[in-house]
Amino acid sequence: FNDDEMTSMAYAQLEQHREIREYARIAAWDMPLLSKLAKPFTLPPESHILRFRYTTYMGEQHPAEPKVVVELSSKDLTPKYLTEAQRQTFLKLVGVRYNPQTDIVRMSCEKFPLRAQNKRYLGDTIKSLIKEAKEGDSFADIPLDLRHHKPKVTRRFPESW
Repeated sequence: FNDDEMTSMAYAQLEQHREIREYARIAAWDMPLLSKLAKPFTLPPESHILRFRYTTYMGEQHPAEPKVVVELSSKDLTPKYLTEAQRQTFLKLVGVRYNPQTDIVRMSCEKFPLRAQNKRYLGDTIKSLIKEAKEGDSFADIPLDLRHHKPKVTRRFPESW
């Protein structure tokens, strides 16, 4: 280290300053041009009843990254895919994955190393459950078991508090 050179800490600070200036330039000059490419939001069609959710950790490796969660409303299955009796059979088959308060069936999978494999597995599982609800035993003599669901208690406080 000579007197006319920068220390490593000063050089790191200079690099950070350059990076901030680069992003400021992008925000000032390039981002306004992106508004030309914006598309209006359209709702998914009625035929898309499955909603998949993924978690991304922005460039980092994380053990939960391949996990995929699928949600569907059981009301979306009738009358197009299942009758009401078949829907009740479907709900008995999914068991604790059904939330009767919101009428949502939620399943997740992280068996496989890739997201696409987990998504495919969940899609196949839903398809086989629908097929079993149509063709298999109806379980009409068994009531729908909702003991797993504990409704959230919401306290009502006086407005004067």
